[in-house]
Amino acid sequence: MAVRATIEEVAAAAGVSRSTVSRVVNGASAVSPEAVAAVRAAIERLGYVPNRAARSLASRQTHAIALIVPEDTTRFFGDPFFAEIVAGITGALAGSDYLLNLLVAGDDPHGKMTGFVRNGGVDGALIVSHHTDDAFVERIADAVPVVWGGRPARQGASEFVVDVDNVAAARTATEHLIARGCTRIATITGPDSMLASVDRIAGFRSALADAGLAPVGEEAGDFSERSGADAARRLLAKETPDAIFVASDLMARGALGVLRAAGLRVPEDVAIIGFDDSAIAVATDPPLTTVRQPMYAMGETMAGVLMARLRGEEPPSVTILGTELVVRASA
Repeated sequence: MAVRATIEEVAAAAGVSRSTVSRVVNGASAVSPEAVAAVRAAIERLGYVPNRAARSLASRQTHAIALIVPEDTTRFFGDPFFAEIVAGITGALAGSDYLLNLLVAGDDPHGKMTGFVRNGGVDGALIVSHHTDDAFVERIADAVPVVWGGRPARQGASEFVVDVDNVAAARTATEHLIARGCTRIATITGPDSMLASVDRIAGFRSALADAGLAPVGEEAGDFSERSGADAARRLLAKETPDAIFVASDLMARGALGVLRAAGLRVPEDVAIIGFDDSAIAVATDPPLTTVRQPMYAMGETMAGVLMARLRGEEPPSVTILGTELVVRASA
């Protein structure tokens, strides 16, 4: 096994002191350009890799950030929303010194996750898919710098948030259904413990009210495909709508299967609109009309804001990314 080069060997090869090599590795500015060039050349030639543990002890930084997802693993690995978020985060971190720690748990009853973060396991955290009753997430946000993906339950000038305008996005989707001539419009939304769900149903209701219409049904799911199917069955058991706005593509796919099994054609009998514009939207039959939210950009922006905070900068506390209605064959 090859022996890893030491910082002393890099110093000798570059003709500088050990402390100069350390300053270059840690990005300090008080080093001459000539010394920086010599050290970098020696690092490249010797294949030197800095000792992350030693750097952490010296700087009191771990150079790691956590992605906290307060969901069970089945939902996390089954929803393409999270894959895009993670891809955006890792893309933003690629050119940095930071590593990503993924912490997924529906709850933290023994405090293991909270303790890891609060005891210095990471420098900061990104939190997505949070619920109003996630008490352990609140404890994490009290301990380290945090950036929220989506509007958090805790509000204040000190919170840093990356989100979309869920009210406006849901309103746009519902207005599209109304413009098609639909008058018996229902919705399948997410759980009311998530503020994205609350905002989407608010936008849905607002568009209907402005058109002089009332919902023919409102059923909640949990953003999973099965919950979308179950919610669609409950809707059909009461009254068959002529359109459904569904708060995620995954739930919309579940609803599509139920509509088809009931002998209903989409969009001729029931038009349907999803939310996300994930890969699922183009794989359904028919392809989904859906609200595109920039999931990759959300993850990328969250990571960028957190790294800016860790550098001592002052990024915007709230970043709202744009959405777009993508019209396909389902509505």
